[in-house]
Amino acid sequence: MDVKIEQSWKEALQDEFRKPYFARLADYLHREKAAGKTIYPPGPAIFKAFELTPADKVKVVILGQDPYHGPGQAMGLSFSVPDNIPAPPSLKNIFKEIEDDLGITMSGKPDLEKWARQGVLLLNASLTVQAGMPNSHSNIGWTEFTDAVIRWLSGHREGIVFLLWGNYARAKKALIDTSRHHVLEAAHPSPLARGAFFGCRHFSRTNKILISEGLSPIDWQL
Repeated sequence: MDVKIEQSWKEALQDEFRKPYFARLADYLHREKAAGKTIYPPGPAIFKAFELTPADKVKVVILGQDPYHGPGQAMGLSFSVPDNIPAPPSLKNIFKEIEDDLGITMSGKPDLEKWARQGVLLLNASLTVQAGMPNSHSNIGWTEFTDAVIRWLSGHREGIVFLLWGNYARAKKALIDTSRHHVLEAAHPSPLARGAFFGCRHFSRTNKILISEGLSPIDWQL
């Protein structure tokens, strides 16, 4: 399978693309589309996070679980939706924490491409989903692929800040060499967490770490 993905990632993950599970994953998606199923995000956006944040430019990883499953929402970046779509509840809470943490005002625009272009890899554990069916593609091979992404970053880079929000993301800590990288954990920003995310100060803490690593901080303001 010829995967259209940014060159640095294509080289980093070339072994994964050759494995049987990835061929099965690609075949599954082709069959589902041929059967008339609606899959999000659109094909060209499946690897958008990798396109905007090359492997050698990653400074921060924000791990999500699943693309949004409503029309027009998913765009290949965890937690992000296009500016013409209302911000989902979790993203609204992320913006509230940024405002409280950094003392800035957010526009409310929910497209996070600006973060991705600064080195924030907005990675979902599953890169596709069937319309209206959350987690419907969680067992087709994507988690094996994205776990390999995390392991590659852990082993080939240093000083990355991994933001793990919620129990699902926090379980991925086992894939990260914490002697080489920084891991910040918090509750999920979903309203279902009853505000437990608030006060984590991950955005100011991330920037302090990046500065200590000799890297430029992230401009979180949108």
